[in-house]
Amino acid sequence: MIPKPASQHPLDGSLAIGEKTPVTFHGVAGSKAAQGFARWLRLWMGWRLPTQEAEDPKPNGVHFSLEGADESLGDEGYELLVAPTGAVVRANGEAGLFYGGQTLACLVREATAGAGGQRSIPAAVVRDEPRFAWRESMLDCCRHMPSVAYIERHLDLMALLKLNRFHWHLTEDQGWRIQIDRYPRLMEVAAYRKAENGAPYGGFYTKDEIRHIVRYAKERCIEVVPEIEMPGHSMAALAAYPELGCTGGPYEVGTKWGIYEDIYCAGNDAVFEFLQGVLEEVLELFPFGWVHIGGDEAPKARWERCPKCQARIRAEGLKDEFELQSWFIRRMEAWLAERGRRLIGWDEIHEGGLPPSATVQWWRGWMKDVAVEAARHGHEIVSTPTSHCYLDYGYEEYSVEHTYGFDPIPEELDAAAAKVLGGGGNMWTEHTPTEAEMDRQIWPRKAAIAECLWTPKEGKSWPDFERRLSGFQGLLKELGVRYGPWV
Repeated sequence: MIPKPASQHPLDGSLAIGEKTPVTFHGVAGSKAAQGFARWLRLWMGWRLPTQEAEDPKPNGVHFSLEGADESLGDEGYELLVAPTGAVVRANGEAGLFYGGQTLACLVREATAGAGGQRSIPAAVVRDEPRFAWRESMLDCCRHMPSVAYIERHLDLMALLKLNRFHWHLTEDQGWRIQIDRYPRLMEVAAYRKAENGAPYGGFYTKDEIRHIVRYAKERCIEVVPEIEMPGHSMAALAAYPELGCTGGPYEVGTKWGIYEDIYCAGNDAVFEFLQGVLEEVLELFPFGWVHIGGDEAPKARWERCPKCQARIRAEGLKDEFELQSWFIRRMEAWLAERGRRLIGWDEIHEGGLPPSATVQWWRGWMKDVAVEAARHGHEIVSTPTSHCYLDYGYEEYSVEHTYGFDPIPEELDAAAAKVLGGGGNMWTEHTPTEAEMDRQIWPRKAAIAECLWTPKEGKSWPDFERRLSGFQGLLKELGVRYGPWV
């Protein structure tokens, strides 16, 4: 089982579960958990377990209830009792019930098959809750664009590993991947670049596809965090609307990897009209509380020579171009806050001064001091440092064992450790043009990160995790995942 539960204690006896086992639930929250449990057993065993609403469990059945759980478990924790007379999952919230169902499904899958194909699960009490509230998987769909079906399978595996944030990187220098009706040239121009053979490469996810993904994720207790890059990594948008850059272009959608000097012009009010127009449509599609605005790798060379940007610096009483970026981010944060949303950005948003309620995603492993300072000043942190969490790096750099050594809380944080919301694993796709290559980089290292985010630190053990990986390897094979080196 991955991630390892916080605590589990064996009891006497066992419970047999088969295709006739009744699955009952209490309320809408219980329905989601029961359906999630049954969905995995349909996939793994071919069983079509009947599910029905009932206040009380049926003999020798599985029951999901929001009543009777320890309140200290919060909304994502759960209690699972497996007895010879049946199994009961109790939790305080929808997510907790769902995660209890995922745990029980894994126990069934790993159990010994008996007469009639039934699986016999040892009786036990499992009491479980996450170490961190923010457990993300980030996928760059701009450099290379995976299919909706691939994202669905990715979400399925996230749910099984109890990851709860899908960070969806949707705009970049090399491609714009989200339908925005107000600005049609984003789909006509920004979504496509010239491939090495001169043919167009790209596309975008339609609003219907995005709504489907958001709904699919929600059914699995996953919130989708869209990333709309600004002020840098914006060449694709500038190619479509060149008046938004400092020089006026012409620009083309990026065809090479790396950092481009052309970024949105901070002195041009039309830029903010454009970005707010984009975000208005983004907010309609993504109901979660956070919006990621990137904010990383934004060279200041164009701003230094731009009359509009220099005029903005003088008008706002700013010291330099770094404070201009801070002013830019603060303006967007205020706009989002007026609409009840929170801003999250890569750790460069710290440069020039942080917006008051911004969440910082720490990625530059060598810039630990930035994360520590932000947390000590009251800002929440999401940890995805290059030292352990960049899954586009080769296995010769990051073995699975190395990744398993990840701890989202830097030792220097001491009393401010509570400001670390959690962390995740980032998959950038510059060098993975196919879904098979993406699989190889992500799996099984994402499973290691999931355990780092869920399991108590004192409960982690590499030898124990390595042993459990063998079962996870079989699961990946069944799902057609083309995983990478195992150790």
